[in-house]
Amino acid sequence: MDQEQQQIAMVQHMREQSSGMGQALQPSLTYDVMVKEQFITTCAGDTRVLVYTPNRRKDTSASLPVFFNMHGGGFVLGQADGDDAWCRLIADRAGCLVVNIDYKLAPEHKFPAAVYECYDVVKWVHDHAGQFSADASLLAIGGHSAGGNLAAAVCLLNRERGDELPILLQIIDYAVLDVATDPAEKPDFPEAIPADIARMFNAMYLSKPEHAQNPLASPVLAVSLAGLPQALIITAERDSLAQEARNYAAKLESSGVHVTHKEYEGVAHGFTHHGDIQMAEDAWYLMSDTLQAVFAR
Repeated sequence: MDQEQQQIAMVQHMREQSSGMGQALQPSLTYDVMVKEQFITTCAGDTRVLVYTPNRRKDTSASLPVFFNMHGGGFVLGQADGDDAWCRLIADRAGCLVVNIDYKLAPEHKFPAAVYECYDVVKWVHDHAGQFSADASLLAIGGHSAGGNLAAAVCLLNRERGDELPILLQIIDYAVLDVATDPAEKPDFPEAIPADIARMFNAMYLSKPEHAQNPLASPVLAVSLAGLPQALIITAERDSLAQEARNYAAKLESSGVHVTHKEYEGVAHGFTHHGDIQMAEDAWYLMSDTLQAVFAR
């Protein structure tokens, strides 16, 4: 069995184990939202998305802004359904469509496959906005952990392509933004992601070690972040990835990008999905309220 086959076998075992884990946090309220599964043709084939439309709106004929959500899981685990309850919250509170992207995972689909796949989803929805009653001029993108990396990378790719997509906001939630630095050299906490696990996930994501230096893999390493969308950066104090997100926020600000950064004290990576419900909901409310404010402008 070669290395890639070993990686796939290992990940399949991890996916089976993670599917049997306890229930993640659920919002304390229920939200009146219609959910539709759809498949969008991308460079990775047919990409599954879940589209959330809020039912609680005054003018049902009005076009809605769109938020694209990308789940976490170290690029190798997770699926869009894990963010389902929270996408409902965002759609209802922000009064927007949410397109929850079930991007394809490594090691079967290595970097930069997911970056281009997610970009293609955003581009397709933008170009077919009428099918969704969407406002093609009001787009935002965000994600959690690895999904936050993909959101930042899509913004960089969009800048490379002349800003063909009107992305107004990036939401970066406790994201890995530097896959080049050895995880063992990052800040360490007892509850942080073990360095050997983080190293393994990074190796599974990258087809070549030198790809770690590519800003689409490590957005914080981009020479300049000028011209990127404004950002909401959320960090967890006791997360080995918090410092690189702080660095990303500072680099955005020094490039002239408006940044809101909130660090949640005493919590670990993944706190918006596991842990204290009040702190998790505070973060989700911050995301949805920021979206609503940006779209209203």
